[in-house]
Amino acid sequence: MIVSIAGKLIQVGEISVIIQAAPFDYEVYVGDFTRRQLQNQIGNEVRLHTLDYIEGNAQGGRLTPRLIGFSTLPERQFFDLFCSVDGVGVKKALRAMVRPVKELAVLIEEQDAKTLSALPGIGPATSEKVIAKLRRKMPRFALMVAGGEVADAMQSESPIVTDTYEALVMLGHSEADARKLIDETLATGKKFKDTESLLTAIYQRSK
Repeated sequence: MIVSIAGKLIQVGEISVIIQAAPFDYEVYVGDFTRRQLQNQIGNEVRLHTLDYIEGNAQGGRLTPRLIGFSTLPERQFFDLFCSVDGVGVKKALRAMVRPVKELAVLIEEQDAKTLSALPGIGPATSEKVIAKLRRKMPRFALMVAGGEVADAMQSESPIVTDTYEALVMLGHSEADARKLIDETLATGKKFKDTESLLTAIYQRSK
């Protein structure tokens, strides 16, 4: 499995980009949000986190290997979860990726089926399935800071931000308020070694 690709971006199309990684040029499918991020990077060196899949039907006799690219690892992880929902799949999930992952995660977490159903390829029935299966898995993505990386440059698997979020909710904060408090505290640029230190900083700021 190819997990990332780095090289010169030589073309940005409607649904894919071409990356020159000598001696080959690779076509990498991207969501619309990622495509817009790359539009001004032609000629520059870029790195995309990738997933590979086989397109086609074995019974039809034509199977084509494809690469899908993402600007950050959390975006790839979110996409993998999105594809796991019954009735979504790779193509539909890719069409739906027109907004930042953080925004999509917030929509799912807040059960905003109306806005989700307006995404390309996602109707009312599918949006309900997405919410039912993924809502509890969204906090770590909803807490992504600007630039696409999880707060404090930590991997999205790190429990510190997620545990802090869950603690704030248990203390009576709404989900939206908990995210706001964490985002504002992390925006100061300080580093936090554990959940306790992050909670302490949050409440010191709110005094």
